[in-house]
Amino acid sequence: MDSYDDKGVGGGVGESVSGGGGGTADVAARTVPEPRANPDTRADTGPDTDRGSRAEQDSGAEQGSRAEQDSGAEQGSRAERGSPVDSASHGLSGLGVDPGRTGHGPRVGMAGLSFPYQVVAAVALAVIGVIACVQLAMVFLHVAPSNTLTKQHGAAVDQWVYPEFEQNWKLFAPNPLQQNIAVHVRAEISGPAKRRTTPWMSLSGEDGKAIHGNLLPSHVQQNELRRGWDFYIGSHDSENRATGLRGRLSEQYIRRIVMLRLGEHDYGGDILRIQIRSEARSVAAPAWSGEKISTKPSYRVLPWWTVTAADLPKGSAASEEADQ
Repeated sequence: MDSYDDKGVGGGVGESVSGGGGGTADVAARTVPEPRANPDTRADTGPDTDRGSRAEQDSGAEQGSRAEQDSGAEQGSRAERGSPVDSASHGLSGLGVDPGRTGHGPRVGMAGLSFPYQVVAAVALAVIGVIACVQLAMVFLHVAPSNTLTKQHGAAVDQWVYPEFEQNWKLFAPNPLQQNIAVHVRAEISGPAKRRTTPWMSLSGEDGKAIHGNLLPSHVQQNELRRGWDFYIGSHDSENRATGLRGRLSEQYIRRIVMLRLGEHDYGGDILRIQIRSEARSVAAPAWSGEKISTKPSYRVLPWWTVTAADLPKGSAASEEADQ
């Protein structure tokens, strides 16, 4: 016992137990041994684990910083550009439109303008439309054949068209006819007592009667006589003289057409000679026009032609007699 007291073990403990509260805590701290660390646990919490944890923390912090920077940059860019609604509202405000009065969203076109701007836009569109219509009308009159309007206002049309809108073409080529042309024929017939001359017969009138009321008129009824007469006029001068090699051919063609038509009538004798003429009448001006146009007929009379066997239709009795 004395040996323990000398070493201060027993006396120290008795003093600590009998002492105050603070002494008891000190004794517990000195008497409870510290737990020994597990070698495996120390191995897991070594320097390598600390480095991995720190790397993960640094990576997470860096990603968070980048996300914050990108988010801030995107928000700043949007703030600089402004939203579409704000831009539209700003544009409408510049045009005098109150964005708060446009309903659910900004209206487009003329509906989005204020009333004064709508009036200005409507007037501008009306002026452009009128100018376009006048332009089309002037160009049409310029390329159209000569008519009542161009004769009265030709100078105004030329002033509008030349030189910026000059046209080198015409609406009709050649110009449409403004005359009614009919072909007449009369014949000299050999009678029992003496020769006689028939009255003028309108070959064009007969074609007109055949075409009128006919839903499917033939090409011969419509064009044979008309084209034959045009062929003759185009190959002869005003004195009825042939102007080329086609002149003789056109004479033979028109004579055969006439003899074919006369063969449909019985004149009580043989046809010895024929004479052809054309009657041209100008088309009367419309009632609303003040233009005065003479509708009196003008005639172009051809000389008498003696009928030969070449002028008679093949297969007719007269042709067979002429051949014999």
